[in-house]
Amino acid sequence: MVVLAAAVTSKTGKVLVSRQFMEMRRIRIEGLLAGFTKLMGKGKNQHTLIETNEVRYVYQPLEGLYVLIITNPQSNIMEDLDTLRLLSKLIPQYCEGTTEEDVKQHTFELIFAFDEVVTNGFKEYVTLQQVKTYTTMDSHEERIQNIITHSKINEAKDQARSKAKAIEQKKRELKMAGEMGGDMSGMGGMGSDNMESSMSHRPSSRVVPEFTRDPSPEPKEDIRTGPAGNGGRGGG
Repeated sequence: MVVLAAAVTSKTGKVLVSRQFMEMRRIRIEGLLAGFTKLMGKGKNQHTLIETNEVRYVYQPLEGLYVLIITNPQSNIMEDLDTLRLLSKLIPQYCEGTTEEDVKQHTFELIFAFDEVVTNGFKEYVTLQQVKTYTTMDSHEERIQNIITHSKINEAKDQARSKAKAIEQKKRELKMAGEMGGDMSGMGGMGSDNMESSMSHRPSSRVVPEFTRDPSPEPKEDIRTGPAGNGGRGGG
């Protein structure tokens, strides 16, 4: 038995989940799923399988959905049905419902569960409980790696916060220094103005030398005429 692919579609033929287990091109798997929709649209099929010359579709209705697997025509139909039943049980288990929206919201969880059931096209002999255990199990190394990753993230956040605080503190210091410098310059200007004003109103302390005129020299007596005062009475 070889399972080529597993899929979940709506009743209208919309593909919600598709997981291929064998190497094939995307256009081929899309063609196979489109072929299933066309075959189902031809009328009510009373069986749970449809065979063509190339593949066999084994499907199961699930409320508003179809769950199907695509196998080769030579596969064991009993094993195909057993695989299909297990895959159908995974949908309400992992999607928490059976609507289109439920499947869309849990696509990856469903694909991981499908991978536990079919490997390289061959069915694994596992139960539903084992699939749940395998998909929820995490390794010790993974936990350690997660702890290291979270530690690095937290350390980077702490460093970023410290740098931001240092930058903010530097900005505050520069702002305060600028305000203090402006106040000091204002005070200096006011002091010089006051000083100039006081100096302009203060009497000068410089000693101005006094210039005195020399007394006029007294007229000398004329020996010939006598005193200047008696010149008018010289004949008497």
